[in-house]
Amino acid sequence: MENQTRVRDAKLVSIGNSKGLRIPKALLQKYGLKNSLLIEETDRGLLLRNKEESKLSWEETYKAMANQRENWEDFDSTLFDGLRDEDVVD
Repeated sequence: MENQTRVRDAKLVSIGNSKGLRIPKALLQKYGLKNSLLIEETDRGLLLRNKEESKLSWEETYKAMANQRENWEDFDSTLFDGLRDEDVVD
């Protein structure tokens, strides 16, 4: 999956004593943005996220991982790669 960064020009609009940002309809639909967002301050700037998609709980994370149905068979064969029984300390 290639990580592409798209840059869009946006203007802040006055809303009372505040400013607002107009987000194009295509982006609202693409990212499932509804009525409220989370604004996260990062070292690189502001990150806007869907409030409904905030951080997952451990249970939600486990369920999401289980739904991926990843094949871990290769991991089993490399788990003890290079270790022999005599190398294991009890």
